[in-house]
Parts: sequence; structure tokens; C-alpha cells
Amino acid sequence: MFVRGPSVTARLILVTLLSIALMAVDHRQNHLETIRGAVSTVIYPLQLAADVPASVVGALSSALTSQRDLRSELEELKRERLFLEAELQRMAALEAENERLRRLFESSRALDERLEIAEILSVDLDPFSRQVVLNKGSPQELYRGQPVLDRDGVMGQLTHVGPVSSTAMLLTDPAHAIPVQINRTGRRAIAVGTGSAERLDVPYIPNNADIETGDLLVTSGLGGRFPSGYPVARVTNIEPRPGESYARVDAEPLARIHRVREVLLVWSDGDEEPSEGSGANEEKPILPGSDEVISP
Repeated sequence: MFVRGPSVTARLILVTLLSIALMAVDHRQNHLETIRGAVSTVIYPLQLAADVPASVVGALSSALTSQRDLRSELEELKRERLFLEAELQRMAALEAENERLRRLFESSRALDERLEIAEILSVDLDPFSRQVVLNKGSPQELYRGQPVLDRDGVMGQLTHVGPVSSTAMLLTDPAHAIPVQINRTGRRAIAVGTGSAERLDVPYIPNNADIETGDLLVTSGLGGRFPSGYPVARVTNIEPRPGESYARVDAEPLARIHRVREVLLVWSDGDEEPSEGSGANEEKPILPGSDEVISP
């Protein structure tokens, strides 16, 4: 019932001999090249399928490594950016300071008077006072009443001189008044502080006076305190008052009073340094139209 074929050993020997014969024939005459191409085409999808796991693992490993490297590089770039931004801020502050000093020196070269640059140390926080403390004092031969300017115009005058610092009253202090004149017409007036950083009051201007919005107010030189010709303010508002003798005139200071760190202290040619015991630091009564500080 059961047909017994060749043994396994015989079959193995037969297949081996057949394989050797085929290899010999193919090596000499390449008769199996077509068969080999067909077989490779058939098994190529199987090769691809077998290679998929290794390819996927390699791709994932590469992606994870690249992502880790990119994150590390990103963190390093963030740290470098923070350092550079901090350095940039420092450089920007130095550049701004150099620009301010350059403009101050340019202003000083345009003037004939002796000049000294001082730095603002502190600002009086009293809401009814507009005063600042400077880092220069009596060793620099400063004196009470000395004009204080910035690159744009008059800021105020010194009211106290100490050994290491000085106090300056700003134009906007309600107790400060300065004689001015309208640059266009030469008409004299007085500019009085209001306590506001953006406004000065110019009283006693008749309703029919020749004054216009935008007129430049400069120091008149009356009283001998401020040299003449320094810019002080620009007229911003004129309101005639029918039934009254004088109009309301407002002006805006040209000096950047609350936005500067360095100021100019001026000695005019006619100034004489006060000597000890001369009474230069004693309080004096103030008359309308003088350059002295008006007592509140």
C-alpha cells in the first residue's frame, strides 16, 4: 500500500550533485542568469519586508538622537541669547551715555563760558518741590545761583553748594522764576515754574501783546544771574482774558528736565566767584524780574 521512495540520504546526495552541476554549468555558460533574475524579482518584496524592522529601528534611533541633539543645541542657543541680550543692554546704555556726553560736549564747544559737567545723584520726591542733587560741589568752585543747563536749554540754578554735592532748583519748581524775552520780538517777560514738568507760566503779558504760539523764550540777561541768549522754553498756549489786563500764556521748557542724567554748569565771563564771608550764600529778598529764586 505504501510506496517507499529513495531514502533521505540518497535524496540529499542527489540534490547536492544536481546543485554542483548547475553551478558548474552556470559558471561557464550563464544559462541560469534569467532564472536568477526572475527568482530575485520574486523574493525582493520578502527582502524588503525582512528589512523593515531594522530600518524602522534605525530611523527611530536617528530621529531620537537628532531631537535630543537639537534640544541640547536649542538650550545652548537660548543661554547664549540671554547672555548676548544682557550684553546688548549694557552696550545700549553705554552708547546712550556716550551720545548724551557727546551732545553735551558739542553744546559746550558752542559756548564761550567756562563749563563743567555734573551728574544728577538724586531727585527730590517732595510733590511741591522740583530739585535735584548734583555730584559736584565747592571744590569745583560752584556757587549759589549758578546756571544749570542741559544740551537743549536752561534747567535751573544752584541753590546750595556743599563740599561734595550741590542742590539745584529746576525751572518747573513753583518757587523759581527767570527773566526771559521773546526771541522774535525782544519783549521781556518772566517764566515761573508751575510744579508741572511740561509747563511754565508766563504772567503779565497783555491781551494785545505781540506773542504767538511757538515763540521761543530765551534768557534776557537781566539781573546778571543767567547769561543772555540761552533757550528756556517755547510758547504752547495763549488765552486772552476779556475784562482782564493780562492773558494766560503757557510755555513748555526746552530742557529735558526729568529725562537727563548729566547737566552743564556755566560760568559766564562776568561771574566772580564768591569768597568766604561775602554773604553769597545768605538769603536775599526777591524782586519781580530778578533772576534770584523766589521764596515761596
